[in-house]
Amino acid sequence: MTKSYSMKKRVLLSAVAFSSVGVLLAGCSGAGAGGGSGQADGPVTLTLATVNNPQMKDMEELKGAFEESHPDITVDFVAMEENDLRDAVTKDVATQGGQYDIVTVGSYEVPIWGQNDWLVDLGPLAEADEAYDVDDLLPPVREALTVDDSLYAVPFYGESSFLMYNKEMFDAAGLTMPTEPTWDEVAGFARTLKTDDVAGICLRGKPGWGELFAPLTTVVQTFGGSWFDEDWNATVNSPEFTEAVTFYTDLVADAGEADPVSTGFTECLNLFSQGNAAMWYDATSAAGPIEADDSAVAGKVGYVHAPVKETEESGWLWAWNLAIPNTSTQQDAAWEFVSWATSTEYIDLVGTTLGWERVPPGSRISTYENEEYLAAASAFAPITQDIMLAVNPTQPGVNPQPWVGIQYVTVPEFQDLGNQVSQDIADVFAGRDTVESVLDKGQELATEVGDAQK
Repeated sequence: MTKSYSMKKRVLLSAVAFSSVGVLLAGCSGAGAGGGSGQADGPVTLTLATVNNPQMKDMEELKGAFEESHPDITVDFVAMEENDLRDAVTKDVATQGGQYDIVTVGSYEVPIWGQNDWLVDLGPLAEADEAYDVDDLLPPVREALTVDDSLYAVPFYGESSFLMYNKEMFDAAGLTMPTEPTWDEVAGFARTLKTDDVAGICLRGKPGWGELFAPLTTVVQTFGGSWFDEDWNATVNSPEFTEAVTFYTDLVADAGEADPVSTGFTECLNLFSQGNAAMWYDATSAAGPIEADDSAVAGKVGYVHAPVKETEESGWLWAWNLAIPNTSTQQDAAWEFVSWATSTEYIDLVGTTLGWERVPPGSRISTYENEEYLAAASAFAPITQDIMLAVNPTQPGVNPQPWVGIQYVTVPEFQDLGNQVSQDIADVFAGRDTVESVLDKGQELATEVGDAQK
């Protein structure tokens, strides 16, 4: 996803990539199409689409500080669950509907949408803004948002993944968590700690390429599997992929949460922070809410590297970013808010207003040089930075891959592929299908995607 990143056959989105949102690019245009960078005279209302994660809720809570210093700009938040956000924003941006002035997008979408000329290049705006320090953005995250020297989004927060565990539960059971555990060790701990009231581990089961397959793809990779080989041949029903999915679904069935198909990031966060799960493998950004004052487990949690099997690391690399669609007619005002919400000023505002442990992590180098943040986030800040710098998005698994990305495949069609296979895995959780049958169907879908890249 850097300037050397090949976008071959990825600029035009196929019908396959958008069947999940029911639209095609051909012949689509909306009322907001053809927007400009100029700002209308008088008051401006910006519409921001965002995921309903805790950090974004904090941003909405603090937006009054921005509106006070920018009395002619009002920002309306439209918060959605992750899957709903992707569908709504993808549909709007793809059809040039112009519904949103600012969108929250992930590292997966940014290079594809930027190459399709759907997003404003923020590089010139950031360079011209004397108060905005582009060089302070964490290098791996900034590189993921840059294509051909164009910066198409800026990070609100970045993350990898790690394993979180309840130290009190481990101590009571006489268990010791290694700093770099294996999945076999974690599975043993989970089955030991599982009770009628407490899940041994919480793992996402909610369908969606960004829900279930965020953690599950990293498990597949460390087990030696991958979606495709280096020649774009599909490998979804390979022995390694099958072993990983079987391991994951069996572990959830034996020691996981009660309703995995309804459980995504937010549900696991609630379960773990209420003391109802002994472990949770997920995003490093979860640590802030876990250590917040309203968490039942604050101060009781340990953080270690993502579990592995065949690789040295297995964490992912992700950022939730703010971008401006080309269809926005209020691009100048939109940048005013985007630059504020991703600035060191905003980070200081969160720290002094809501608590330093709630600062958006993984976006700026200076965050990890801030003594107040490091003191408040000492349990998880150093390991977050270490993992983010240690993961390898060019080859996260055992074998080489022809794309850059860890928990996703950076082609437009992956959105639909991941959604469909994850929906079929929901039938495995429910006992209505087998892993082998589901992955055989996934292999057929993946073969079409892989052939389109050759």
